Amino acid sequence: MATKPKRSSVQKSLSRAPRARSAPPSKLPPIDAKTLGLITKLADEVVKAAEKRRDPHLDIPARSLSNVRWNKARKFIEMGSQMNRRHLFNLSQAKSYMQTLLVATGCKTLIEQQKTTSIRGLYYLLKHTIDGTREETFDSQDDCDPMIEDLEVTLESLREELHVYASNRGGMVGPIVLEDSGDEIDCARMGSGGYSIPSIVEADVVKFKSCDAKFILHVEKDTVWRRFNEDKFWRKYSCLLTHGGGQPSRGVRRMLYRLHNELKLPIYCLLDNDPWGYYIYSVLKQGSINLAYESKRMAIPEARFLGLRSRDFDRCKLTPSVQIALADTDIKRAKQIAAYPWFSGKKQWQKEIETMLTNGFKLEVEALISKDISYVTEVYVPERLEEKQWLD
Repeated sequence: MATKPKRSSVQKSLSRAPRARSAPPSKLPPIDAKTLGLITKLADEVVKAAEKRRDPHLDIPARSLSNVRWNKARKFIEMGSQMNRRHLFNLSQAKSYMQTLLVATGCKTLIEQQKTTSIRGLYYLLKHTIDGTREETFDSQDDCDPMIEDLEVTLESLREELHVYASNRGGMVGPIVLEDSGDEIDCARMGSGGYSIPSIVEADVVKFKSCDAKFILHVEKDTVWRRFNEDKFWRKYSCLLTHGGGQPSRGVRRMLYRLHNELKLPIYCLLDNDPWGYYIYSVLKQGSINLAYESKRMAIPEARFLGLRSRDFDRCKLTPSVQIALADTDIKRAKQIAAYPWFSGKKQWQKEIETMLTNGFKLEVEALISKDISYVTEVYVPERLEEKQWLD
């Protein structure tokens, strides 16, 4: 009698993956049916290789700096064509191969069950000890996160389309009515806290019902956003007021992208006069190097930098007490940003960064409060908008 072959640790691990109470594909939202099809196709390729007694492998676009380039015509950062091949029958690659498929299996389960989970939740959903061993599928969250990103770029799908989300960070207020997961929300009636921009803002979750805004003012921090909201700037100037809690999350970037492209709203950015503020603007406008594979669905090349400007210390007659001396890291970062291809050829940006370095100090938007509590909402931004004093 033939003996039953032993299952590999990979097979054992995958057999422990969460089981779905599958919804019929015809009942899934179109975007979910598409994503599910991509995951299934990925699995089918593995099966075909196994049936032909070939070494199963995955071809994953390289997420490295060397595989990122500036597309001058499209005006955003994008990935190149380099690939990394991940083999099952390679001792140094087998675990990451298994982890990638395990994440795909977990996302398939979420889609079929029509549920979502956090990045942390997915880690715990898939984490277990492989049968017959003392080895864990993932030793830590740091082992799981890159696999999610690998799956995103391989399938050319946002992680939000894989039903995985990050924590909410960011807010919005203004004359727009939207539908969020079936609930109608009037963002002009959200009080002092505003509408919390969720991580997943795709069209099947968030639908725009009506909008009377003429533009979007995106500010860096919640503290500045609250001043604009309290002063009802958005009502006086018929705009949407958003913030990203510093570096904007993917949900905030996707929301801005959709508002700009679907509702044709111009975006003006009010950020700190420091290398960090310049970087935030760069990410919103051209995309980020780490997420270059998503620039086509996140970058907003038409976004404009409204301030704070290096010349504003003199122009606004600010006092020396609001100056923050540049650290060595600030100087180094500013020079790096000045060398970015999308900034290096722009004289205005070169002058802007050079002026900050010559000043030897940086300024936060909150420095304008030293003039008056509402100076930024009643004088600074209205004047810059009227005079079209912004950087592109």
